[in-house]
Amino acid sequence: MRCGDALRLAFRFSLREMRGGLRGFAVFLTCIALGVAAIGGVNSVAEAIGTSVSDQGRVLLGGDIRYQLIQREADDAERAYFSDLGTVAESANLRSMARLPDGADQALVEVKAVSDAYPLYGKLATAPALSHDALFGEENGVYGAAAPDILFARLHLKPGDRIKLGKATIELRARLVDEPDAVSDGFAFAPRLLVSLDALHASGLIQPGSLVKHIYKVKLPAGTSDAALKKISDEAGDKFPEAGWSVRTRMNAAPALASNIERFTQFLTLVGLTALIVGGVGVANAVRAYLDGKRGVIATFKSLGASGGFVFTVYLVQIGLLALIGIVTGLVVAAALPFVAGWALSSVIPVPAEGGIYPGALAMAALFGVLVTLAFALLPLGRARDVPATALFREMGFEASGLPRRPYLAAAGGIVIVLALLSVWYASDRHIAVIFVIAAAFAFLVLRSVGWGVQFLARRSPRVRSTALRLAIGNIHRPGALTGSVVLSLGLGLTLVAALALIDGNLRHQIADSLPEKAPNFFFVDIQGNQVDDFTSLAAKEAPGAKIERVPMLRGRVMALNGVPSKDIKAPPEGAWVLRGDRGLTYAEEKPKNATITEGSWWPKDYSGPPLVSFSEDEAHALGVKVGDTLTVNVLGRNVTAKVANLRKVEWETLGINFVFIFSPNTLAGAPHAWIATLTMPGATPADEARILGAVTRDFPAVTTIRVKDALEVVNRLVGQLATAIRAAAALALLASVLVLAGALAAGHRARIHDAVVLKTLGATRRTLIAAFALEYALIGLATAVFALFAGGVSGWYVVTEIMKLPSRFLPEVAVSTVGIALALTVGFGLAGTWRILGQKAAPVLRNL
Repeated sequence: MRCGDALRLAFRFSLREMRGGLRGFAVFLTCIALGVAAIGGVNSVAEAIGTSVSDQGRVLLGGDIRYQLIQREADDAERAYFSDLGTVAESANLRSMARLPDGADQALVEVKAVSDAYPLYGKLATAPALSHDALFGEENGVYGAAAPDILFARLHLKPGDRIKLGKATIELRARLVDEPDAVSDGFAFAPRLLVSLDALHASGLIQPGSLVKHIYKVKLPAGTSDAALKKISDEAGDKFPEAGWSVRTRMNAAPALASNIERFTQFLTLVGLTALIVGGVGVANAVRAYLDGKRGVIATFKSLGASGGFVFTVYLVQIGLLALIGIVTGLVVAAALPFVAGWALSSVIPVPAEGGIYPGALAMAALFGVLVTLAFALLPLGRARDVPATALFREMGFEASGLPRRPYLAAAGGIVIVLALLSVWYASDRHIAVIFVIAAAFAFLVLRSVGWGVQFLARRSPRVRSTALRLAIGNIHRPGALTGSVVLSLGLGLTLVAALALIDGNLRHQIADSLPEKAPNFFFVDIQGNQVDDFTSLAAKEAPGAKIERVPMLRGRVMALNGVPSKDIKAPPEGAWVLRGDRGLTYAEEKPKNATITEGSWWPKDYSGPPLVSFSEDEAHALGVKVGDTLTVNVLGRNVTAKVANLRKVEWETLGINFVFIFSPNTLAGAPHAWIATLTMPGATPADEARILGAVTRDFPAVTTIRVKDALEVVNRLVGQLATAIRAAAALALLASVLVLAGALAAGHRARIHDAVVLKTLGATRRTLIAAFALEYALIGLATAVFALFAGGVSGWYVVTEIMKLPSRFLPEVAVSTVGIALALTVGFGLAGTWRILGQKAAPVLRNL
């Protein structure tokens, strides 16, 4: 028979056999659909948000191009340059304290002062809707403002009430509903207070060295192309090489948002791929169970002269068609997710997802679905090809058939390699993807080893007197036992859940328990040089015995390392943050008490030589910086190059005053700057903190006070939101594991019926059989839970100690919950299937023995 005729005949037989329906393939279809939907949906939503960011770039940025300066306003030449480009909207951002006129209460606010041209794009929405002059105009020395509901609630205010901002009186004339360019300003630590530039100048908050971001947004002439915009952006650095500004265009309006979405998308894609791979075990179990039920048909095919290749083709076509149904189902769900995400994420992400179909994301998900199906289906199909008809007629099935031929092993191995390469190729961070691939391969090998180890121990265990326990141990190691499938199906999901639970628990412990014990009670920012002694005296008077630390502080931007521009440096995430945006800088004559020098030495007292800098050790190593290298920073529009004199260990988790860079005093001599201070009061009560906060705000209205507990609450809330999202993603992998567990139990259904009927015939009671099966599932579940605790514990420890640089501890509640989940799933699903098995009548089974 020609190849084409044989293929057509195999296809016809496949369709004929499938007339009986999809019974037994529910787990198969669900596993494929779940993984494909996760991968396709996550990437579709990411593309949808990316499209929205791109389409709304002007609105999100507030202009076509944005220039940001730290601690200084643009000079006349720079302003003239902006005006030549187009219409300019100026704004200034800083943190400060808003207080009630009588001083009874106060709150930290993110002040944004805008010019008359604001906003260049989009619309500022307030309630009630007011014109720019009505909202921000000055009347009898009182300036207008808008604020969100949270500030009104925090200070118990209503529209029309007044507050003090520095020296200025501010009337809250409207509630802030929508600030079109809020996302381009980055993370808001406190409620927004939107005022005019005139109001900010009247407040007296802008002093030499004040931590103010001056932003200039430009609306270019209509029709300016992206290429022309990029040229303008590049020219800015050439025309003003020491401006020290950060430049952003409408093409990257929200880089932090885009970066976070990209990272989270990769994480969720890997979780989805994990679910798909775990589901692959379900595919193998489902194919094995299906072929086991087709023993008679396969034996008949072979007895009538069908070749092994023909049998393989018939069932490969069936599996392919079934996989196609699962993939299409998953793609339908994935295609719908961008439309759902636009509504569901509206309160989380400030950019709505652009609903639509994204072929690239869907094609990638479909390709992964096809490859996983083939990788896990080829081995049981290959084994079916080589089982002789006599063995099938004798009801021997596939349990003892061993490995398939080498071509099938090679094909399955090749597909797995292609799957791994594609996972790395499609990843935004290929380093993480490589780690994922290696970890997945290692986990499979280890889980298989655990399964074999459990069977080995069961085989070598001493004889016990309990009949039920003896049967349970025998079932664990008998031919065709479920041990390997159950350990593999549950192991990956439980390991992921245990690791994430340990990371989340340790992180919460550090934030909620450990850090507040070490951390100061208050941070005080923008203390002017002529006020610092008076401020220190006030703090000592209001909090006798408290620890007060104060250091000078400037802001600067890293321009180059060893002469290489920072924008050209490819740095890992743990070091890249140092090169982005502006950094806090300070100078010191003596080594800080909380610093430990690890390389190099501190400069001598009264040092007056070339500029020197002390670099934080971890960040220096991440950037490849060593003692003797040079660092160039821009401070107040002037580039300063210093040699790295030493590396020092910084304990960021103490929340004390720490800096990446500490310069020798002569480096920053003469630069205007403010001071930053901390106040640590062991055992302080809320009343003590309120008294000090009120005193500082009353006597130093321009000083920004940050209560550390409030900051920790914000961080804890963000960590909680992130942990919830990650746990939801991990639940996907656990759901796949549960489905595969159900499939593994279903795959052994025929053998269980056979065993139960024979044992009942020999006198075993239903109670004995239930106890035996329950003990079997409990022992397998316990072994899986022990492995998951070990692997998850090691993974969690590595992330907490090596990546987060925090102390790690074992959490007993995580161990108990992991063991509980494993036992509940294995025993629950096992007994649910066993109850149906015990109800089978003996006669039909005995007739076929």
